[in-house]
Amino acid sequence: MATYVLIHGAGSDSWYWHLVAPELRARGHDVVAVDLPCDDDSAGLRDYADVVVRAAGRPELILVAQSLAGFIAPLVCERLPVALLVLVNAMVPRPGESAGAWWAGTGHVFPDPFDPVTVFLHDVPPDVATESAHHVRRQSDTVFAEPWPLAAWPPVPTRVLACRDDRLFPAEFQRTVCRARLGIVPDEIPGGHLPALARPHELARRLEGYRASIGAPS
Repeated sequence: MATYVLIHGAGSDSWYWHLVAPELRARGHDVVAVDLPCDDDSAGLRDYADVVVRAAGRPELILVAQSLAGFIAPLVCERLPVALLVLVNAMVPRPGESAGAWWAGTGHVFPDPFDPVTVFLHDVPPDVATESAHHVRRQSDTVFAEPWPLAAWPPVPTRVLACRDDRLFPAEFQRTVCRARLGIVPDEIPGGHLPALARPHELARRLEGYRASIGAPS
């Protein structure tokens, strides 16, 4: 039995994983879906990591990091024994780079005009998309201003999963960033930026494949 710790992205909550968690539990695993302090203006990167560490509370974890959580999960890796880190449509930082500066640092441009429905929900089932409106949280700018504090990416097995139809971080862009910063070519599945809502079965299947590939507990 493995323990999956699922970390949502900016302006969200643990509900984001509500369709993936049962898939993993049905396979016999423990699942912890974390609620980050998105709307807390006093919370920085290490505070976000503290929340994950307290929620996990056990070794040999599989961390799954969505979007902004690519800045958070590596900080957890330096504090807990992590068997595997999986990045899903995630931001990959360099030492000293803030999440706010990441856009310029990677040469990426935020969609303009920005319509959340068009960018995030275009492939999410209508009933799930409607419910998601109840789980949008104010995202503090604090965590975007703080430089990423690690000197290097942690020495933890890392896999990257990109979605081919992601309108926030297009797959080609993710390939370029991950090759340059991690030396990793992402795996790809169909879908947009929020696969845990749009393709939970496929995402869970991929996570299980990654777990099996490193011989993590089954």
